[in-house]
Amino acid sequence: MLQLNTVNLEQAILKELEENPILEQVEPEDFEDKSMAEEILDEVDAPIEDVYTDESSYYIDQEKKDLPLPDRSSFIEKVINRLKDSGLTDIEQEIAEEILWNTNERGYLDTDLVLVADRFELEEEEIEPILSVVQRMEPIGLASRDLKECLTIQLEDVPESLSYLIITKYFDDFMNKRYNKIKKKLKCTDEHLHKAVNKISILNPRPGEGYADNFQTVIPDLIIREDGDDWLITTNDGGIPELRISRLYAQGIKDGEYSGKAKTFVRKKIDSGNWFIEAVKQRRITMVNVMRAIIKYQPEWFGGNMNHLRPLKLQDIAEEICMDISTVSRSTRGKFVDTPHGVYELKYYFTDAIDLGDGRVLGTFVIKRELQNIINSENKQSPLSDDMIVEKLKNKGYNLARRTVAKYRDKLGIPVARLRKEI
Repeated sequence: MLQLNTVNLEQAILKELEENPILEQVEPEDFEDKSMAEEILDEVDAPIEDVYTDESSYYIDQEKKDLPLPDRSSFIEKVINRLKDSGLTDIEQEIAEEILWNTNERGYLDTDLVLVADRFELEEEEIEPILSVVQRMEPIGLASRDLKECLTIQLEDVPESLSYLIITKYFDDFMNKRYNKIKKKLKCTDEHLHKAVNKISILNPRPGEGYADNFQTVIPDLIIREDGDDWLITTNDGGIPELRISRLYAQGIKDGEYSGKAKTFVRKKIDSGNWFIEAVKQRRITMVNVMRAIIKYQPEWFGGNMNHLRPLKLQDIAEEICMDISTVSRSTRGKFVDTPHGVYELKYYFTDAIDLGDGRVLGTFVIKRELQNIINSENKQSPLSDDMIVEKLKNKGYNLARRTVAKYRDKLGIPVARLRKEI
């Protein structure tokens, strides 16, 4: 139930309502005491309105710029559905899903593989075969760690080809267009080199793009608004049907109206209905608690400093709300929250840590943001080298190695200085 976003949750509820005759929808006039809301109130220590909201009124107050973002989660969900035919075990599929949800808009793995391994208490080498399975599903190259790996995977069916040799052995020369060096090293003709380069040029360097349905929208699963010194957290499911066990069937069991197979059937459906109702309620409780913990760990961002995110892992939230890390993972996958600063995916607030060596530990988000700002403001006629970026970051108080800067620049999809030069 936690894996479902708001739209899919509504579909699941309507399906359950259709399949279980014991369940019935609570009509507005029957829902006077909000008993379910009061039960949730006791568990999350929040006002009733901190759990429920009305989806229809939500959109009336939104400006156009705050309306739902293009939905990318449906693309990932489709790939996850195809995983069922990949022959992976349950735990391997769970790891594969974790990898997929950590891909960025371009389709690249947006976190270090070792961090994914840590979440499952495994070594990086143990989950590399699972990553390999994901990378070779459609679209080929999805979840690659860099451009070289992405292109290599797309060419590996013909390892003896000139294109494959260029990417695997002379990638730097290719990226810097040092074709004469490549031709000399591979001892090939201009014609063969031209064909090989053309073949590489038609490969897909961004396997995650072009698959999202531009007509789909993201309906936030949570809405948060400032309430004095606190935050009001609401689950955006006020328009979803509330369910209850049919009073007619419940009274029939109590009065002994059923016997034999009929009694067994009704009891079974009542138990199933109660479980489903409890699962929906628990989903609300968990999502509110997860969101509250995220706000607690990222006070600067929610306070208005959107250039700052603290290092945060799923394990931190799991410990804060005393739940298993897999539960937190499910409650954040493909979920969105509407904030005063816009609509964001919950995984946006999770960022790796980097030790600056002077006692400070920052989230990599901060470094990447500062790196992006430096490159955005550079003179494009004379772009900054990685060494020069290192110096500029040092002047801002971030003492990083050149290889670290190059790594983050690559993760941001920013080419080397020579390829950023404009005439």
